[in-house]
Amino acid sequence: MPDSPLRSSMIEPDAKAPTLKRLRQLSRLLDNVITIPGTKIGFGLDPILGLIPVGGDFLGVMFSSYIILEASRLGVSRATLGKMVLNVIIDGLVGSVPILGDLFDFAWTANSYNIKLLEEYLKFPSQQRSADRWFIFAVLAGLLLISIVLVALPVILIRILWNALTGG
Repeated sequence: MPDSPLRSSMIEPDAKAPTLKRLRQLSRLLDNVITIPGTKIGFGLDPILGLIPVGGDFLGVMFSSYIILEASRLGVSRATLGKMVLNVIIDGLVGSVPILGDLFDFAWTANSYNIKLLEEYLKFPSQQRSADRWFIFAVLAGLLLISIVLVALPVILIRILWNALTGG
């Protein structure tokens, strides 16, 4: 049975509040769980994960993808999901650049931005159409592909550098 243009979310209304609370907690954990004493500057696990060679940015994108998946289950529109994905892509790709990307990860809080987008959508849900399942599948497949690239690219670059240095 095809989805109607204004179909309701896949999560019952009573479950939205706990889901949103859980997503806020995850976002806070990833983006600003630790506050530097005497300042309002905070950071979370995402920039710390980004310091892990090769797989750190992959893990960050996977956690961020979970927030997008849950947002889609809450019935978020294509436009909002697109903005959320763009935030994660920027975070993942720029974050993968050595040193500069790690500094960027401290400033760019994609998960916090995505929670704000989700909350804004949930304030006025009937004004936009929910994304269909194929769109959600394509978005998540794209994020998985980007995650794989974030792992493969450094491995390839390290191998090329190693071969150049060792003459192999």
